Amino acid sequence: MYTLSVSSLNEQIKTLLESTFERVLVEGELSRITFHNSGHIYFTLKDESSTIKAVIFKANAAKLKFQLQEGLKVVLDGAVTLYKPRGEYQINCFSIQPSGHGALALAFEQLKNKLSSQGYFEVSRKKQLPKFPKRVALITSATGAALQDMLRVAQNRYRALEIDIYDVLVQGENAAPSIVKALSLADTKGYDIIVIGRGGGSMEDLWAFNEEIVADAIFKALTPIVSAVGHEIDWVISDFVADLRAPTPSAAMQMILPDTNELYQYIDSLSSAFTQRIEQKIYNSKQELAHLANLYLQHSIEKKITQKIDEIKQIRETLNQTISFKMQSFSKDMELLIDRFPYMIENKINIAQNQVSNLQKMLESNHPKFRSKKGFAQISKDSKVIDIASLKLDEIFDLMSDEVIVSAKVLKKIDIKGLV
Repeated sequence: MYTLSVSSLNEQIKTLLESTFERVLVEGELSRITFHNSGHIYFTLKDESSTIKAVIFKANAAKLKFQLQEGLKVVLDGAVTLYKPRGEYQINCFSIQPSGHGALALAFEQLKNKLSSQGYFEVSRKKQLPKFPKRVALITSATGAALQDMLRVAQNRYRALEIDIYDVLVQGENAAPSIVKALSLADTKGYDIIVIGRGGGSMEDLWAFNEEIVADAIFKALTPIVSAVGHEIDWVISDFVADLRAPTPSAAMQMILPDTNELYQYIDSLSSAFTQRIEQKIYNSKQELAHLANLYLQHSIEKKITQKIDEIKQIRETLNQTISFKMQSFSKDMELLIDRFPYMIENKINIAQNQVSNLQKMLESNHPKFRSKKGFAQISKDSKVIDIASLKLDEIFDLMSDEVIVSAKVLKKIDIKGLV
């Protein structure tokens, strides 16, 4: 399920209403009548429990033979429509008659209800008309203006058409049987479409197309039937039963036949669209080919070799620059070292001489042979100089001067710090 806009929903409702209730006869009382300056008349039709808005536009209002008054019981002949901006449905009245106005109207309504209940008007049973008919039968009066109108339209719109004319009576007591006979015969001839009709007239003049035998013949026909009777405001039983209702005979030909000029224009537009499409395809192919050629150049062996050579050159230049930089830096460091080397050597020699001098002094101060004080000797054990405080009772040690070495034994040990 998808989401509809308000306008889309109203449009679908409008289509459903107007296709389902193309023509209705509604009886009720008039209420809230408004005579607009435009000539249109707006009012409400009501009964004991319901109301519905209605309008009769200026052209049809001018044909009224009586004055509309509050509370007057009438029969409306019209179609249910939807006023999209406000989402309100109403009856668009074609004519208004006082209730109980005549036997023909009552007979019409009774037959219409009967056939409707039998499924004669069901949309599902209506046959599809071909878009490009080759053979069409016209069932009408050969001397009527309606035939000439239909032939003129056919000549102007679509000449590649075979038309057969079935001359019938379209008015009077014998009209209905004449129409049925011609229709039954034409239905066996393999026509693409059969059109039955006549020009406008009174309800009495058009009554042949309200006969039940005509409705039965249309309902049973295997060929798609178009009803084209009277003027746009005229509705007959054949209109409801036929596969297509045309408001006028000439309109019927406009509805069933393609327009040659429009076909030429359509073919031209198709040709232009085809040419543009081919040109676009060629352009796209060229662009794709150029792209592929560019990709090939970018990924070819030659391109890769060239890239590697360029990389080697770049590496070589970088290496040379690095070596040059290093050499320059090394040269500067060497010059600096050369300049500083004598001072460094002299400093190292001075440091070494000082160390030797210090070591010499330490040697002179610590070597027994350089001691000048009498009564002093170096204490050692196992050829290692030790501290006298580390000696223990009965431990044997050596006393060494610059002249003799004496072995001795600890007989007594006194802690001088403890005596002080």
